[in-house]
Amino acid sequence: MTDNQLTEKIIGCAIKVHRALGPGLLESSYQECLYYELVKSGLYVEKEKPMPLIYDGVVLECGYRIDLFVEKQIIVEIKAVTELPPIALAQVLTYMKLAKKSVGLIINFNVSLLTDGLKRVVNKYV
Repeated sequence: MTDNQLTEKIIGCAIKVHRALGPGLLESSYQECLYYELVKSGLYVEKEKPMPLIYDGVVLECGYRIDLFVEKQIIVEIKAVTELPPIALAQVLTYMKLAKKSVGLIINFNVSLLTDGLKRVVNKYV
């Protein structure tokens, strides 16, 4: 499955979750429901995947965790905030760099219309 096909499927599942729950819940609630929908749709998903930092040839466990890692291809960061802080983009780009992945999604569920809370992130340096 291509990155575009996969992100389309992820976004479709996220819209389904958002339609059912609406805005105003905790990130963990949306994460669990989106995880359930993605798995139900037949995708391989890792939840809270540890992401080590490799520095000077040494693997360091720094506490980085990817919210959802779909098909070992797409990094999904889930938010439930009034306004997406700039650090959210930096966070996803860092995860993408560490995982050597080219596409990520930031999904902010705390919006009236989920398409307003979607951000596709591309790391062109992979």
